[in-house]
Amino acid sequence: MQIGIVGLGKMGGNMRERLRRAGHTVVGYDRNPELSDVGSLVDLVDKLEAPRHVWVMVPAGPATHTVIDQLASLLRHDDIVVDGGNSRWTDDERHARELAARGIGFVDAGVSGGVWGLQNGYALMVGGDPEHVDRLRPIFEALKPEGPYGFVHAGRVGAGHFAKMVHNGIEYAMMQAYAEGWELLENVESVDNVREVFRSWQQGTVIRSWLLDLAVDALDEDEHLERLRGYAEDSGEGRWTVEAALDHAVPLPAITASLFARFSSRQEDSPQMKMVAALRKQFGGHTVESAKEK
Repeated sequence: MQIGIVGLGKMGGNMRERLRRAGHTVVGYDRNPELSDVGSLVDLVDKLEAPRHVWVMVPAGPATHTVIDQLASLLRHDDIVVDGGNSRWTDDERHARELAARGIGFVDAGVSGGVWGLQNGYALMVGGDPEHVDRLRPIFEALKPEGPYGFVHAGRVGAGHFAKMVHNGIEYAMMQAYAEGWELLENVESVDNVREVFRSWQQGTVIRSWLLDLAVDALDEDEHLERLRGYAEDSGEGRWTVEAALDHAVPLPAITASLFARFSSRQEDSPQMKMVAALRKQFGGHTVESAKEK
């Protein structure tokens, strides 16, 4: 199958490679000419055969809006745009409506996998009309992990990004729990090998997880996280999750508290946020601040 990808950063570039390894033809465009296969969006569209499929993998917000608006003027009836960034689900509804007026399909895809996706595959949560999702199924099958799980058609337009938003809200709370436990262990005199305590939890315990494995990796790199500043950004999904909970009167005390903990990290050098920052770097390649930058 043929597909275009706009945005070849940490995830988009690896997605291009994974699709090519699966035998698909991928034309990639990025503002960085060293990464790009073509010189412009116009060139990308011209390289694709109709009906065209273009996957947008750029930062949520204005950047995504701009790319989709440009594609709306370049694509034709029966083409499909996929937004694979971390867009807000309410933006999906507007994009789908505007593209539908031109006869262009729209699918929103929540993508999880970070910098490990090329090796392990990407979890995909997809929203859109069944006919559009079914046409793109070979692409989804190539990107997802091997086995029966890792892909879901979550519902209509917006459902994919809503599901990914909730996924990230849960991620906030899980990272916060590991971070709090780590800080408590670090502050008890009787425990003198916190890293190995974390490592011992990797087998046979109910709290074992990939996040725990990544925490151990981070502690192997910097046993007491002394090289990190206790600062962690929030990427937007945590806030949107709490806002959606308010709209639907659903109590989310753990996720809400973990979001507020991120805010506290901007006021002081929080030990817990050292662990959260380390985990974000491990699974997503997110930027961290060194202790010297404080």
